[in-house]
Amino acid sequence: MLTAQKTKALARRRLRIRRKVKGTAERPRLSVHKTLKHLYVQVVDDTAGHTLAFATTNTKARKATGKSFANIANGKAIGREIAEKAKAAGVVKVVFDRGGYPYHGIVKAIADAAREAGLEF
Repeated sequence: MLTAQKTKALARRRLRIRRKVKGTAERPRLSVHKTLKHLYVQVVDDTAGHTLAFATTNTKARKATGKSFANIANGKAIGREIAEKAKAAGVVKVVFDRGGYPYHGIVKAIADAAREAGLEF
């Protein structure tokens, strides 16, 4: 019962954030999603409905290294990776969408690593 309440609260926070944060062609949205095992980050142009770049810990190369991938060290690696892929796609400025998650820990590590690698937000 408690997990259903937490899921609903997360969905409410996510929708509240998405009402305010929109990705455009000039400034796409850097969206973060995390599960208990993996991290998913993508750069999305909401006006066109296209994903411009994505990075995830759910790959064969990363699975060979350990069991859990949703940690701060992998968050930093994903942040650097998404920044490189976004710059290769011609994106420098983004709008950060934390996806309803609190801005600390893994989400903060992703954001800080992406900023250090050259994304502006």
